[in-house]
Amino acid sequence: MGLFKKLRDPALLGGPSNASVADDDPIWEPINGISLGNYAELALAAQKRGVTDEAGMIALGQERGWDPADTKAALDGWVQRMGQSMAVGQRFRKLLGY
Repeated sequence: MGLFKKLRDPALLGGPSNASVADDDPIWEPINGISLGNYAELALAAQKRGVTDEAGMIALGQERGWDPADTKAALDGWVQRMGQSMAVGQRFRKLLGY
């Protein structure tokens, strides 16, 4: 059996894990009060308004009453979590309506 047939999880090669993630896993915890759902709502609002950069996303977060530092931490943190687990990215895309 070849190496790639044995490897069922891309995380072993440095990619995101494709292992299932329980709903109570800490990976789903909000980052500085901003949940994955909040992040998806922000991304949809940004898309509708033509915002394509981080500064614009942070400004949209401020319109929602979010602290800029918290928004920056959440943007970075959710992207990092998506890089750790395919499940996070899949849920994010589902929240976006894909």
